[in-house]
Amino acid sequence: MRQLPSAERAAEIAAVGKPTLRTIAELAGLGVSTVSRALADAPQISQDTRDRVRKIADEVGYLPDRAALRLRTGRTNVISLLMDSHEEILGFGTSMLRGLTVALSGTPYHVIVTPNFRESPVDAVNFILRNRLADGIIFTRTEPFDPRVRLLLEKDFPFVTYGRTEFSTAHAFVDFDDCGFAYEATQRLIAKGRQKVMIILPPKRLMFGQHLLHGFMKAVREAGVAHEIPDSITLDSSAGEIREFVKIRMGQPDGPDAFVCSGEISALATIAGLNERGMVLGRQFDIVAKQTSRLLSEISPGVETIYEDLAAAGESMGNLLMRRIAGVAADQLQILQPLRREVPKD
Repeated sequence: MRQLPSAERAAEIAAVGKPTLRTIAELAGLGVSTVSRALADAPQISQDTRDRVRKIADEVGYLPDRAALRLRTGRTNVISLLMDSHEEILGFGTSMLRGLTVALSGTPYHVIVTPNFRESPVDAVNFILRNRLADGIIFTRTEPFDPRVRLLLEKDFPFVTYGRTEFSTAHAFVDFDDCGFAYEATQRLIAKGRQKVMIILPPKRLMFGQHLLHGFMKAVREAGVAHEIPDSITLDSSAGEIREFVKIRMGQPDGPDAFVCSGEISALATIAGLNERGMVLGRQFDIVAKQTSRLLSEISPGVETIYEDLAAAGESMGNLLMRRIAGVAADQLQILQPLRREVPKD
C-alpha cells in the first residue's frame, strides 16, 4: 500500500497548483475513476479505500469542482438549511448546524445556510430549485399548508422540515412535542396552586402554535382554572415589547399568576416585566419555560424548564435527509422528539 504524503509533500503539491483527482490518484496508486467514486462514497469501493482517499484529499487540500460535479452527476453534494430571521430561540442556527454537521460527517455532503429574507418563504425555495443549488433542503417554522412543502412535494425534491403540517401526503419531518410541552407546563403551574395561567403563543400562521394551544387548553379545561392568551404580543415580538406588555398587564385587575413561556427570550422578558412590578418568582408568580440552552437556568434557576434539544433535531434531520435522497419513502422518515426534563451535559 502506498504511504500517505508527508506534510512537506502535501505542501509541495499545494504550491504547484490546485490539487485534482489525478493528483490524489497518483498519490494513492489508484485510477482516477476509483478516486472519484471513493470521494462520492460509492458502496462498491471498500471502506478502507474510501478512508485512505479522503485522507489524502484532506492532506493535499483537494476541493471538488462543484460545477463539474453537477454537470457530471446532477448532484451538488450540498444541503441547504433555510433559516428564518426570528430571534426567540437562543442559538437556534448554531445548534441546528452542530447536529447537521454530526449527521453529514463522513459523507460527501456539506451544509450551506440560506437566509430567508425574501418577501415570501417560498421564494427562497424556488431560488434553490431554479439554480440547482442543493440536493436537499431543510427548513423550519412550518405552516399547516406550507407553500414550501407543497412546492417540494410537487417537484419530488428531497427535504425535511422541523415541524409538521396538515398535508395528507406524507413528508419527512422532525418535530418537538409542543402539545406535550404546553400540557405538562400548565399542569405543573396548576399543581403549585396557581389560579390563572397565561401563555404567549407564536403567530397564528405557524403550525407549532396550534400544538401549543391544544396542549394548553386541554390542561386548563381539565383543571377548570382561568387562563389568558394575549392578542397584542407573540413569540415573534421583541423582548422589550413582551416586557412592557407584562408590566402593564400586571398593573391591571385580575392579572395572571402563572406563565407558560415557549422560549427563553419570552421567559426572561416576562420575568423582567414582573420584576419591574416588584413581583418575586415563586411568591407572586411562577413560570415554566421551554429551554434550548443553559442560559435561563443560570440566570433564573428558580424557573422550571423543559428542554428542546435542537442539536439532536439537527442531527436527526440530517440523517433523515440522507435517507430521503437515497430514496427511502417519506412516511418512514418522521420523528416526534419526546420531552426532556434536564439539559444534557456537553
